[in-house]
Amino acid sequence: MHTPPREIAKAALWMTGAIVSFSSMAIAGREAGLTLDTFEIMTYRSLVGVVVVTLVLTLTGKWHQVRQDRMGLHAMRNLAHFTGQNLWFYAVTVVPLAQVFALEFTSPIWVILLSPLMLGERMTRVRAGAALLGFIGILIVARPSPETLTPGIAMAAACAIFFALTAIFTKRLTRHESIASILFWLTSMQLVFGLVTCGWNGDIALPDLATLPWLVLIGLAGLAAHFCLTTALSLAPATVVMPIDFTRLPAIAILAMVIYGEELVIWTLLGAAVIFAANYINILDAAGKLRPRKANLG
Repeated sequence: MHTPPREIAKAALWMTGAIVSFSSMAIAGREAGLTLDTFEIMTYRSLVGVVVVTLVLTLTGKWHQVRQDRMGLHAMRNLAHFTGQNLWFYAVTVVPLAQVFALEFTSPIWVILLSPLMLGERMTRVRAGAALLGFIGILIVARPSPETLTPGIAMAAACAIFFALTAIFTKRLTRHESIASILFWLTSMQLVFGLVTCGWNGDIALPDLATLPWLVLIGLAGLAAHFCLTTALSLAPATVVMPIDFTRLPAIAILAMVIYGEELVIWTLLGAAVIFAANYINILDAAGKLRPRKANLG
């Protein structure tokens, strides 16, 4: 189906918002990580999210959409997201931001591998090839060796697996639940998870005045990023949105170079390009654009 140019332009505008939001969250996470651990960051992020979601539900009168009949699935989804987000926040404090983003882009590859087990979807040859190509990209980015394979790199790679699980559980939830319900239980459950984990030792650090704005930015940017991405996908197909989303990698690489003096590593960009190719092949296959067309013998 042809997408009108106006809809593509709107999707590009929303994706610009997503790119700004994801990049802002990474920088804010690194700054907040100077004084708080990842569990504390997640707690305050979720608190901001609960306030925003509660306010929106109240103003729009959509509380009736928040349901309680799939709490087990909500719990699994939010535990996976909470784990992945903690790993991500740790990674952005110790690993070059471009490398973190590149490894995060492998999440769709894990969705390909896990979907047959968890969603009953068929594993095609094209998808298997895309997954293999994605892992080649991971090896190029990580360049595993005793010197380069650090805990930060391992956590950046692992967060993609948990984000993939989050996507799979979200897909199952959206068959029955509204976005309002998913977002409410996302922020509420993760606030509880955060309080339990960061308060395990009886010591929850309060943010100082310098850190507080970064935490507010993390909370707002996290919600804005996913809202912008979802809106863009509702306006244009993934084949259009995906290349735009990928531009946040060079964007964060340039920001990290300017703000933190991080070096632009050619292997990171090359590996990321391979990972992008793998994801794009999968999208084209899902859209039926790689399947041979039947000849018209009319």
